[in-house]
Amino acid sequence: MENVGVKDNYIFMQRLKSAGCFVVCILLTLVCLIPLFLMIVNATRGHNDILSSPVSLIPGSNFVDNVKNITTQSPQWDILLGYRNSLIIAVGTTILTVFFSAMTSYGLTVYQFKVRDTAYTIILAVMMVPIQVVSTGFVQFMVGTLKLADSFIPLLLPAIAAPAVVFYMRQYMKSSFPLDIVEAARIDGCGEFRTFISIALPMMKPAIAVQAIFAFVQNWNNYYTQNMILISNDKKITMPMMVQKVLGQDKKIDLGAQYAAVALSVIPIIVIYIVLSKFIVGGVALGGVKE
Repeated sequence: MENVGVKDNYIFMQRLKSAGCFVVCILLTLVCLIPLFLMIVNATRGHNDILSSPVSLIPGSNFVDNVKNITTQSPQWDILLGYRNSLIIAVGTTILTVFFSAMTSYGLTVYQFKVRDTAYTIILAVMMVPIQVVSTGFVQFMVGTLKLADSFIPLLLPAIAAPAVVFYMRQYMKSSFPLDIVEAARIDGCGEFRTFISIALPMMKPAIAVQAIFAFVQNWNNYYTQNMILISNDKKITMPMMVQKVLGQDKKIDLGAQYAAVALSVIPIIVIYIVLSKFIVGGVALGGVKE
């Protein structure tokens, strides 16, 4: 009888702990979603409505008018052009970042060579240098030396070197990637690059999905670097630059138009997260199965 009571008490405590974790997760979800919901609601409301009641849970009917007012405030606003240019940059940099970072972390994990630890230390050191410190030399080199102003190349190629992504993927591989499978592939005659493509990449899907989301969001919102390189060609303007022009209006402020511009700019981010989140959940579920 005593053992039964101890078991019931243990089950009760576990259920209480699970309920507490569930409540915390719900609260964190609300903290993340409420600002996004309020932004979408305000994007459908007029300027005067937002001034009179900044916080509202009831959508309005002024979204189309707000979108039209964006063009009035910023004649350079062209959502299709902005989407195209931002997608070229964000998708291109995301592919380069996750692929070469996965390859680097694979090499640092699988291969044994003398300077491996030194190379990893250098990567960590580079990760701690903020872009603002090297931005002047970066612009001088890309614009002054290579004459690549108004080009997407300076925004795409540097994405190959992403120290933070390498750090994350290496940690993931050290904890979840069995080295025996590489030895088995070599015994079967599989080449090194084919082993990486056919075996390592599929096993790294959860890590790749997480870093792809982060890389896409970072490069989609990267107004700082884009504004330094794309300086004179209006055909190369991106969504962050367009949104900044709308938010920077100080003569005739239209809050509805500003909320609408921001709401339109986050649509691709939401789509990418929905598409890639299934790989994250699937990877977590797969990692929880022990054979």
